[in-house]
Amino acid sequence: MEPLLPQPASRPRRRRRTSRTRALAGALAAGLLAAGGLLALGPVSQAATARQAEALDRGLVSVHTDSGNLVSWRWLGTDPDNVAFNVYRAGTKVNASPVTASTNYFHSGAPATADYTVRAVVGGVEQGDSVHAIQFRAGYKDVPISPPAGGTTPDGVAYTYEANDASVGDLDGDGALDFVLKWQPTNAKDNSQSGYTGNTIVDGIKLDGTRLWRVDLGRNIRSGAHYTQFQVYDYDGDGQAEVAMKTADGSVDGAGKVIGSSSADYRNSSGYILSGPEFLTMFNGRTGAAMGTVDYVPARGTVSSWGDSYGNRVDRFLAGTAYLDGARPSLIMARGYYTRSVIAAWDWRSGAFTRRWTFDTNSSTNSGKGYDGQGNHQLSVADADGDGKDEIIYGAMAVDDNGSGLWTTKNGHGDAMHVGDLDPSRAGLEEFKVDEDGSKPSSWMADAKTGQILWSTPASGDNGRGVSGDIWAGSAGAESWSSAVSGVRGPKGDVVTSRKPSSSNFLSWWDGDTTRELLDGTHIDKYGTSSDTRLLTGASVHSNNGTKATPAISGDLFGDWREEVVWPTSNNTALRIYSTPYETGTRITTLLHDTMYRTALAWQNTAYNQPPHPSFAIGSGAPTAPRPSITTP
Repeated sequence: MEPLLPQPASRPRRRRRTSRTRALAGALAAGLLAAGGLLALGPVSQAATARQAEALDRGLVSVHTDSGNLVSWRWLGTDPDNVAFNVYRAGTKVNASPVTASTNYFHSGAPATADYTVRAVVGGVEQGDSVHAIQFRAGYKDVPISPPAGGTTPDGVAYTYEANDASVGDLDGDGALDFVLKWQPTNAKDNSQSGYTGNTIVDGIKLDGTRLWRVDLGRNIRSGAHYTQFQVYDYDGDGQAEVAMKTADGSVDGAGKVIGSSSADYRNSSGYILSGPEFLTMFNGRTGAAMGTVDYVPARGTVSSWGDSYGNRVDRFLAGTAYLDGARPSLIMARGYYTRSVIAAWDWRSGAFTRRWTFDTNSSTNSGKGYDGQGNHQLSVADADGDGKDEIIYGAMAVDDNGSGLWTTKNGHGDAMHVGDLDPSRAGLEEFKVDEDGSKPSSWMADAKTGQILWSTPASGDNGRGVSGDIWAGSAGAESWSSAVSGVRGPKGDVVTSRKPSSSNFLSWWDGDTTRELLDGTHIDKYGTSSDTRLLTGASVHSNNGTKATPAISGDLFGDWREEVVWPTSNNTALRIYSTPYETGTRITTLLHDTMYRTALAWQNTAYNQPPHPSFAIGSGAPTAPRPSITTP
């Protein structure tokens, strides 16, 4: 195995570069160069480097309805603020004047087979054609997938495979997003359940169904929601996404190469894997080949030191991606949240892992400060303190970009949390979270920078689900509600309406306005104070992860800033993508170029999936969405 590399020296903090700063720097540079003078780098170098993001195509889609086709596309973070667009069908322009107020166009009466492109108009000059539109002919687009062959466990139990969580990334550098799909055996287990499981399988898949590779994690990685958290992101900035996963002896990469020993079998009679080496592997996104493998940090050590002796709490893993230096993404891999929690930050540069830092609640620095036992069944990533660098929001605590503890509420473990600009009337970001500890507040909202509790609801036992998002135009900012607390609360904690939504699960920007819709199971609803209105029911699809009832993935994947939802078909032979058929008059940069939202898509598959939130507010009465400061390969 490749050795761990020395931990890099800490870097000085830099302020994030705003669009205004970039414009001023550009104007100064242009003026000095035009005058024949030398470019003064001093003042400009004080501004933070823009964040690395994906070089995406237009993501053009055509969604057919009974009345025609909704054509929508991405306003990229690299586009000018005043860019306009023309829409073409088979080379003939269909819009009367350039589209400026949105990035969608309804082509009335057109057939489902109509072929579209768009052309950007910059400074009055029309640019070249975009990629051709992805056609959603029946309101959805199917991506063919092929289930792995089933098998039989050592105790004689047969199993097959179901498509489970998915993620996205540009695996081959062509500007289009591809899917990474986790296949879960039908005998997958929660950590609290004994029994053997089949192997976890992970595929890289293009939008046309071409399978780029298949990784078999092997018998020494148990299958279930808490064991395999995979990250898909372009960590080294070469324009192609990598895939990071925990591996073990017997894992087989996409090129057919075995990691470690092919014959090792560490499963005990209860199906748990409590001994043997554990690895972290970075896979090539295009080929699936293992490019680098190191020991997983932290090692399991003594099983009982994580909270029990039979293997439940030792194997609770979380993963994420964060811009810890403010410019380039780092990999976050973690273990534990009920008692001890350890978070390791890794850089993947020049084909090798470097461990940036390790946060351990049991270390001499953190022990006794209330960081232990604060983790959730997921994490979030955000620039919580506004310094341009990302923090790890780990449930009821946060870790700073340099690996030091930032704050802890000491409110303990929970099953759901949301981090975003939930209260646009106050500066910074907020966190809404539900708690499992019957002696602590059942739900609360906190300042993401300091952990200060802004409001809370009384203790009421295990509060299993909670959501925060602007779903109702009748109250400014996000509405927050949870399964164990009555009413819907505004950003200040006051009850703004008594009727709770029909679900406490996922969210989706789906229709034409800026309030968010309710995504639960295989349908999308519009909230109303009297009742919810059904907007979409997925056809012949299934949700994932039992009572959590989550999609394979949901987010702004294609088209304009509204969100797609992806469910596996009932027979697990396709990923069925739904994109909105509703027009909108709102124009927002693709959320894929807001790095808080983009990293949220990366960690969405982690344990109990949660919906992504951008770094700014979208909703009724929210300020105009900002433009991002990014660079692309």
